[in-house]
Amino acid sequence: MSVPIPVFSLAALTETEAKPAATFFLGPDSSAPHLPIDRPYRSEYYKIGLVLRGSGRLQVNLETYDLEPGSLLVLSPYVIKQWPFMAADCEALSFFFTKDFAVAGGGPNPDAFAFFGRNARPVLLLPPAEAASLAALLRTIEQKFATPHAYREEILRSFLHILLHETAPIYNAQHVATQAVQTRSQLIAAEFKQLVNTHYATQRGLGFYADHLCITPKHLAETVKAVTGRRAAEWLTEAVLLEAQVLLQNPALTIRQIAAALHFADQSAFGRFFRNHAGVSPAGYRHPVVRTL
Repeated sequence: MSVPIPVFSLAALTETEAKPAATFFLGPDSSAPHLPIDRPYRSEYYKIGLVLRGSGRLQVNLETYDLEPGSLLVLSPYVIKQWPFMAADCEALSFFFTKDFAVAGGGPNPDAFAFFGRNARPVLLLPPAEAASLAALLRTIEQKFATPHAYREEILRSFLHILLHETAPIYNAQHVATQAVQTRSQLIAAEFKQLVNTHYATQRGLGFYADHLCITPKHLAETVKAVTGRRAAEWLTEAVLLEAQVLLQNPALTIRQIAAALHFADQSAFGRFFRNHAGVSPAGYRHPVVRTL
């Protein structure tokens, strides 16, 4: 059965329709929303979260991250997310918010922070002291979120601004440290994957990516294979396939429209691509046959 919408709003988390939600907090004692997050999806909201205990697995675009206590999650609306696994004992503190909520009254734009960039690393493992500090701040936000107050929205917005500015130096320090220890080959592979995440819908030839990296297509192919264990063409194919799977979950889009959005020559070309790599036609993926004994 296909998912009703591929892009979740905060209303989907809060299950309120009277007033569009601008924030949401999910903690160990919260009632988790029943959303099909084990399948690829996008969101209209941002999220900053911290794993307290247990384990899980998160896939963002084409990368898989194993979560453990101290894992910081910074997720923007620009990435495709999926949760293949979540342990029964996994507990986390997560604050969800919209861009409009953050910028109201002259607040900072979330997109101005590097950790919400389209190609930013969405999961970082924090040292115990930093994890404890962010956990304390998130618990305060959780308490403010749950407590009625005449200025509740303004209070939450102030704490969000603090959270953003507390997270920024933590992310920047880890990002710089990670880049410093990467080899030239690792940097090429990382930059290639970033370019794929940006241009996969319109550029599927290695020449385009090699030109951007100022290397030959042969060198790019060999480097990506050596570093990631997968061919560069596979990264491109999986990026297109993942986007197609998300779009097919939206019943408002026709298969012809999806083919055009992904820059296929026509619906037939898209159908052949999807069947070859997904093992089922686009229509079959959208409306799977349910077999009973």
